Amino acid sequence: MDIEHQSRASLKRTVKKLFSGHWGKAVTLNLIPTILSILSVIVIGAFVLFLIVLFADTSTMTSNSAFSDSSVSSNNFTSYIPSFILGLITVGINFTFLDWLRSKDANFKTLQGAFSVFSKRYFLGVFLTRILGRLFIFLWTLLLIIPGIIKAYAYSQALYIFKDLTDNPQQEEVNYLDCLTKSRALMKGHKFRLFVLKLSFLGWDILATLSLGIGYLWLTPYKNATYMAFYKDLAGNQFLQTPSTDIPVEVA
Repeated sequence: MDIEHQSRASLKRTVKKLFSGHWGKAVTLNLIPTILSILSVIVIGAFVLFLIVLFADTSTMTSNSAFSDSSVSSNNFTSYIPSFILGLITVGINFTFLDWLRSKDANFKTLQGAFSVFSKRYFLGVFLTRILGRLFIFLWTLLLIIPGIIKAYAYSQALYIFKDLTDNPQQEEVNYLDCLTKSRALMKGHKFRLFVLKLSFLGWDILATLSLGIGYLWLTPYKNATYMAFYKDLAGNQFLQTPSTDIPVEVA
């Protein structure tokens, strides 16, 4: 018997209802990634203006090309670690949203929720699952871009499955590769649903960008919580209530 899942509109209504009277809590919880999003919009805007000025002077562009290349390479290297840490913070925020969606209880500390991944309970598992997921996506991307994107969606729920299995009192040990396998199975037939759900926020992203990023104060928590509503609707409580069965580790 096929399970009827919530529509995009229904998922968004669920989040709006959850946030009703608690938007301040949601905004505060997402404050760190939101501020960085606003700063990135400002930096990108400044960079675009810089490029306009740079390309207006061809001689200047030519003389500085070597310096620009080395600068970009250095920036990519130095920004990787902060980006990875920000990703872990976002995962912690999503964990908190998932708990909030299930309990409907807004009585939690926002700072503690934002850094919930950085705990003995979750940190190592999230770190390793995230690394393994990125490694497999990278390997698939070496073949072709499209398979890499497909696998990114297939493994997109692995961290939330890890959380549920970790919170499951009947689960003695969590296999990180198994989380990727379970995510792939869970997302079978639902990857395009998630793609369209993310695409549905494109208009809001444009408006938030045009507001110099200020709109992200409300948009970021709205998007993150909607993605957690998607997982909750898709997975239900299956990883919380039932013991994990032994599944062959086939992550490819």
